Amino acid sequence: MRQKIFYCLITIILISCNQEIKEKNLPVFEKLVWSDEFDYQGKVDSTLWHHQTIPIDNGSWANNELQHYTENIKNSYVKDGLLNIVAVKEEIEMYNSIKNFSSARLNSKFDFKYGRIDVKAKLPESEGTWPAIWTLGSNIDEEGNYLGDNKGKIPWPFCGEIDIMEQNGWNKSNLYNVLHFQNSLTNKKDEIKKISNLSNSNDFNVYSLVWTEENIYWLLNNKITFEQKNTDFMPFDNNHYLLLNLAIGGILGGEVSKSFLEEKMQIDYVRIFQ
Repeated sequence: MRQKIFYCLITIILISCNQEIKEKNLPVFEKLVWSDEFDYQGKVDSTLWHHQTIPIDNGSWANNELQHYTENIKNSYVKDGLLNIVAVKEEIEMYNSIKNFSSARLNSKFDFKYGRIDVKAKLPESEGTWPAIWTLGSNIDEEGNYLGDNKGKIPWPFCGEIDIMEQNGWNKSNLYNVLHFQNSLTNKKDEIKKISNLSNSNDFNVYSLVWTEENIYWLLNNKITFEQKNTDFMPFDNNHYLLLNLAIGGILGGEVSKSFLEEKMQIDYVRIFQ
């Protein structure tokens, strides 16, 4: 009965969302192909998620981030219908590298090309926190990702990266929608970015991506915040997988408050439609 009620609710939500999308001539994706409603307790479901823990930059993570990512339940767990990704101030050694913070970085054990992603999330308030909801091309050669190299060995940014939601560490009213890619026309790393106002990031909001062969759209609570042509000089015509993580410090995290002890990003659900 619970499952029947859930799918009825999904149907009602889709009808409401799709009506608004049709009015704006956005493409509609109605088939739920992968999801996690976090209707369980304890450890994150290992059939759906992979913990990425191997540092990708000589014992550290990219962008001068200050944390190690772990599989520890204190850094990622499900409670009361919510996924909690928790950054903790602690001295931690992994892979012969010592950091002063721990957190979690999850890869979806599912990749796809074109569709819609909806993630309902509540973001942290603390200075120095850098939460992200994003995708990477499945052909990336990055060490420790769940696919390994069975879909290719393409370096970043040739694989393409879509940042559905990023938030900097010093102005929590900024919402970043970003594309990172290697521009095949200029043969240089390129970036297309839109920063929008996010007035209530510490409330639950739905961050969405609608991705087609022709266009890429970012939505906040089903309202378009940014749209971009999916052109031939971009690599967004290959499978991608989803990532959820909470970084500390670094380029977009900035200076960490001296009083920082612990902070979390909470996820109510993740849904992928095609």
